[in-house]
Amino acid sequence: MRYLLIGYLVFFTVACSDAAKPPELHDFGLPVSTPTHQGRASVNINAPTWLWDNRIRYRLLFAEASQVRYYGLDRWIASPPELFEQFLIFSGKAKDYALIIRLQDFEQQFEAPERAKVVLRFSVEAYAANNKKIGVQEFYLQQFTKTPDAAGAISGFTDLTHQAAEKIQGWLAGLPNRQD
Repeated sequence: MRYLLIGYLVFFTVACSDAAKPPELHDFGLPVSTPTHQGRASVNINAPTWLWDNRIRYRLLFAEASQVRYYGLDRWIASPPELFEQFLIFSGKAKDYALIIRLQDFEQQFEAPERAKVVLRFSVEAYAANNKKIGVQEFYLQQFTKTPDAAGAISGFTDLTHQAAEKIQGWLAGLPNRQD
């Protein structure tokens, strides 16, 4: 009985010390490239209300797929829409266009306890200098995480945002003349 009591005390002490620890803050890292010339970059992100907080979201698809959960000891430094917007502006991938991005999905999904993926779904509207809409494109990106935890989610979302910037840039390159 005495060992059981000691075990509970140790568990309670460790649990309380973790609960008192402030969350670690994360972003998507620095853009790989920086713009070589100053072009017009206007990015506006729209997202559902629930994506405008800084918690890192995940779902257990194998257990309770309708329940959204959050990591307690890891958070984004800002909301995902804000981070994505700043990343795109500073990456230089959206220069010379005005973009409206509608962010629809941004979460980690567990297919099994040891298997998770990150999902990023959004649409982009591109506008020319005269505010004429020149294109709309849907994007759906997903990637299995290296580890099924917060660190895997953070790493996966960092990779996905870099991929998203490249895909947006590739799509924009195929649009009609942006100065019309």
